[in-house]
Amino acid sequence: MKVASPYMFFPDPREGAPGLRVLVVTNMYPHAGAEDFGTFVYDEVRALRDLGVRVDVFFVNGRADRSNYVRAISPFRRHVRARPYHLVHAHYALSGVVARAQWTRPLVITFHGSEVAISFTAPLSKVLARLADGVIVTSRWVEAHLGYPADAIIPPGVDLSLFRPVEREEARRALGWPLEGQVVLFVGQLRPDKRVWVIEEAVARLQAQGWPVRFVAATGLPHNQIPVYMNAADVLVLVSEAEGSPMVIKEAMACNLPIVTKDVGDAREIIGDTEGCFFTDGSVEDTARAIARALEFGRRTRGRERVRHLSLEAEAQRVAQVYEEVLRRKGSRL
Repeated sequence: MKVASPYMFFPDPREGAPGLRVLVVTNMYPHAGAEDFGTFVYDEVRALRDLGVRVDVFFVNGRADRSNYVRAISPFRRHVRARPYHLVHAHYALSGVVARAQWTRPLVITFHGSEVAISFTAPLSKVLARLADGVIVTSRWVEAHLGYPADAIIPPGVDLSLFRPVEREEARRALGWPLEGQVVLFVGQLRPDKRVWVIEEAVARLQAQGWPVRFVAATGLPHNQIPVYMNAADVLVLVSEAEGSPMVIKEAMACNLPIVTKDVGDAREIIGDTEGCFFTDGSVEDTARAIARALEFGRRTRGRERVRHLSLEAEAQRVAQVYEEVLRRKGSRL
């Protein structure tokens, strides 16, 4: 189901409450028919609201039609003029174009990952970073490819109350999966840059060698269902072309799920020396070898201990600190 309008507005339910008021502009946000789309932005908004920041969301439906970015500019500008926001916060480059169509409010842009390195959004991101009043990146990799010093490196936080370890058998019963056999899991959108075909072929090679393993792609699901899949699986695999700070790595770590991943974004920094997690060069051959090692590991990891500091609450506090610093530099007062 596609959203008919080029944009949607999600207001903070606490209309009229005092304090910092922020408008988030994003091209990724969960909505009817796309409940898994941009859940990390939704989680950040929710955590900021819990801190007392009033956050409205202006969602640009660029996935339905890229020309919606242009169509959304005029209503966005009218929206900003009509409301007393202290600051605008854009996620991703194309949303940043819409958000920078006004100059009456300070602008913070978060660059998340591949948009700074792939396609026409790479040079666009470099321009927008210089036009913004504050820049957040999700990893050092993003900052390096952006070629511009960020105000802060803030990886998206993990909902540790949602992503938590559960017994594998309990999770499998909840999904109606057989208790025997091994499951290799992919979580995310089935886009070409995710290179899911590599995982499928790697699993096929293991099956040909006699491994009792199958591949499952958890895609298009509500976010609150993903922890069940992670706890039911034996290993999560990610072999994307590029990532900034891949959420699935942190979420799998929070569930103590073994991981096989390319060295993308901050994956190596997040995983560190966690036993049961393995890196691959992204080829079918090496991915199959790494999956076999993860399956031979045969137990859960201690990844949750490694990502406790990456909670939603900690992330929101750091984002709010960037807001305060940008407003201080601009001489704005609440």
